[in-house]
Order: sequence, then structure tokens, then C-alpha cells
Amino acid sequence: MSAEEPLMDSGQKRLAELGYKQELKRSLSVVSNFAFSFAVVSILTGITTLYSTGLSYGGPISMVYGWLIVGFFTTIVALSMAEICSAFPTSGGLYFWSFSLAGENWGPFAAWITGWFNIVGQWAVTTSIDFSLATLLQVMVLLGTGGANGGGYYASKYVVIGFHAGILFLHGLVNSLPIHILSFFGTFAAFWNLIGVFVLMILIPVLAPQTQSPEFVFKYFNTVNNEGIHSYPYIFLLGILMSQYTLTGYDASAHMSEETRSSDKNGAFGIISAVVISVIVGWGYILGITFAISDIGFLLDPNNDAKGYAVAQLFYTIFKDKYGTGTGGIVCLGIVAVAIFFCGMSSVTSNSRMAYAFSRDGAMPLSSFWHTVNSREVPLNAVWLSVVIAFCMALPYLGSSVAFQAMVSIATIGLYIAYALPIFFRVTIAAKSFIPGPFNLGPFGFVLGWVSVLWVATITVLFCLPVAYPVTETSLNYAPVAVGGVLILVVTSWLVYARHWFRGPVANIQTETEGENGSV
Repeated sequence: MSAEEPLMDSGQKRLAELGYKQELKRSLSVVSNFAFSFAVVSILTGITTLYSTGLSYGGPISMVYGWLIVGFFTTIVALSMAEICSAFPTSGGLYFWSFSLAGENWGPFAAWITGWFNIVGQWAVTTSIDFSLATLLQVMVLLGTGGANGGGYYASKYVVIGFHAGILFLHGLVNSLPIHILSFFGTFAAFWNLIGVFVLMILIPVLAPQTQSPEFVFKYFNTVNNEGIHSYPYIFLLGILMSQYTLTGYDASAHMSEETRSSDKNGAFGIISAVVISVIVGWGYILGITFAISDIGFLLDPNNDAKGYAVAQLFYTIFKDKYGTGTGGIVCLGIVAVAIFFCGMSSVTSNSRMAYAFSRDGAMPLSSFWHTVNSREVPLNAVWLSVVIAFCMALPYLGSSVAFQAMVSIATIGLYIAYALPIFFRVTIAAKSFIPGPFNLGPFGFVLGWVSVLWVATITVLFCLPVAYPVTETSLNYAPVAVGGVLILVVTSWLVYARHWFRGPVANIQTETEGENGSV
């Protein structure tokens, strides 16, 4: 190495060993890496927007204990992912891991199916995040103009799609900025989520005219759901899905690896810390809100001022009862809205890095265009590709809310399938050949890996169960149809043409481990 060349840190050296040259600017600290994942998980986003679901299916018991159960198993999944990330710190993340762990014969197919589930799941996550912000803005405008029972303005579905488009456009602009500016926003987002949670979990119960007893928060099980479901275990299982939907997206730390210093260590730390801290503060947020509720039926009533948006109605009612105006409640919703905005911003960042890496390896149509990096070392084309696709995935909402729900259901299921596949290969095909990086689980890696795989299999089934009885055209859970459709398309595309040319990740520098065909 010449004197003019900068010294490579451990992450960049490992990237070179894996066959890739450094194209993105490697300037993120361990805190910045953590911040991107923590902002994507965004407990303010998931819990606030899905609290109504938790209330309907089991109420306090499903949310309070379900969060701890889901948090425990999600932490195990994160540990298993972190161990693999430490060994293979690339922006491709999951699909590169699958290729490297599945062996020579199965590697290309493993990379293909993992990569497509990962990227489609990520696009669906961005769609659902930004659409949830659009619907929150719809409710905030409604409450700010008097509420549903006071002649307030309730935006049409076309206006909501307009909100969604505007939010995505802003996310595209922010993600077009250099990584050091984006890093600042990501770190700010993490602190906003932390501070926002603590403010709301303390402020809301303190201002509430009356609070619930510990017996209600820790022992009350709501069985009134108006969905025709009466089995207590079934209600509880459906109730914990709120928690699992929230605790996702932490693969962002892996996708930011090529921009993170010492990513073979810090990428793993980013994954684990994002999940653990989210579990802890998320539980506090659930407790704070649940202590403040008074009437579950009223909060879920579609005829209330917030049209059944439970948390919005709760905040609005508390301030209106105490001060005679619900403005303070709308301000509190604003805290959540800012958190959701940063959540979507970080999700687009993660999307674009995955699209950049996947197209770098030739797996996407027009790959040479999508993996282009501009003069500021930003994968600009991949950024705007992610924005456009997230907008298009929301368009079914204009025709059918059922079709839209089917589309966004790919988010959690698709991502967790992509999480589980490399872990599965780690504990099966690569059980004896896997060489860990600086972070490793030692003898516990094999056991925790199997627990992770079994947990993902369990929640995949849960996400596909009916959520209402009797099952009709409008109440049918279309998640298995949507995910099955993606699976059929991915496998068919492999069998028809991809298997003839896709050989997995393609090295772009000469290394000792590079094969004649250029695959890593």
C-alpha cells in the first residue's frame, strides 16, 4: 500500500476479502449505524399506529406480555443475524449471507430467493410506514378542524395518497444528500424516538383525569373484538402481532455496513442494540399509554372524533377534558408524526443500499443503472427507485383497502423470511464450515439459530391466520396470497431464466478467493 492510500479499517479489509471494492463513503460511527436501525424499528411508529389492533385482540394482557414474549424471541433472531453480519459485513446483507452459507450448489438460488424477499419486504415496509404517516396526518387534520363529531375535515383517499406521495418525495430528497448529512438526520431520529417515548409515556398518564389500576394493566384481558373470535388463546396470538410488526427493520444496520467504520464489529452491535433498546423503551411506552386509557370501547368506536384511531382519540380526549381543548393532544400526535417521518427516511436509506448491492451483483433488471453511485458517493438511482416503488405499492388503496392490506402484509412476513433463510443455512449446510467474525455466539450460535428459525416459522403462520369470522371476501386475510404470489414469482423467474446466468454475488476486485467466473 502506498503512502498516499488511506489505511483500511477492519470492515473495509473484510469487504476486500469478500471481493468488493469500496465505492460508498465509509464514515458512519457505531452510533450512526445503530441510529438507522433504531429509527426504522421506531416504536413510536409501530405501537402508536397499531395500538388499536392490540386493544381489540386481548387488550392489556396481549400488549404488555405479548411485547415481552416477542421482544425475547426477536432479540434471539437479532443475535443470530448479528453473528452472520460480523462475518459478512456487506451492503447486500441477507442475500450475500445466504449465498455464502448455502454452499456451492445451492448458493445462487439461496441468494436469489433471499434477496428478492428482502427487497420486496423492504419496499413494503417503506410503503406501510409512509402511508401510516399519511393516515395520521388525515386524523390530525380531522381533530384540528373540530373532530368527526364537530364538523371536522376528513381527507379523502385521494388526498391521503397525495400525502403519501409528498412524504416519499421528501424522503427521496433527504436521501439524495451526502452520507454525513444523512447520518446527522439518522442520529437525530434516534434521539427523537427516545425522548419522544419518555415524554409521552410520562405526560399522558400524568395528565389523564384518572388512571387505570395495575390490576387492569397487568391482568385485564379484552375479549370483545366484534370480529367473531372467541377463543382466548387465538385472541392472544393475534394480539401479539402488533409487537412483531413493530420489531422489524433492524437489518438496516447490515445494509449500512459498507458505510460504517469497523463494520465487522459495529454492524453487529447496531443490530443488537437497536432491538434491545427498542424492546425496553417500547414496553415502557405501552405501559404509559395503557395506564391512561379509560374506556376501550370508546377508543375503538369508529364514531368517535378520531374515527376509531385509538391513540389519537386518547391524546385528544385527555387534553380536552383537562384544558377544554384537544390542541395539546394534536401536538403529542405531532411528536409521533415526526418519528414516523424519520422512520420512513431511514427505511428508504436501507432500501436504497439493498437495491444498490443487489443490482451491483446483476440480480435486478437494469442493474447497471441502479447501482450507479454519484460524485457524492450516494446511490442516487437506487434511492429514487425505492421511492417510486413505495408509491406504486400504495396505489391499490384507491381501489380496495383489502388489496392494500394484502400488499403491505408482505412487509413483516417477507422481511422475516429473508431474516430466517441465512440463519437456517448457518445451522444446517454451514453448521461446521461457518467461520465467525469478531462478534460470535460461540457454542450458543447453533441453538439460538434454530430457535430463530422456529420463531420465524411460527410468526409466519400467525400472520396468515384469519383475523375475523366468518371469513368473507372483505374479512379474508390475504397475507398468504400476497406472500405466496411473491414466492411463485421469485421461484418461477429462477427456474425460467435466472438459473442460467445468476451465479450469486459478483466480485469487482481481484482477490485470492475470486473464482474464474467472478463470483465471490
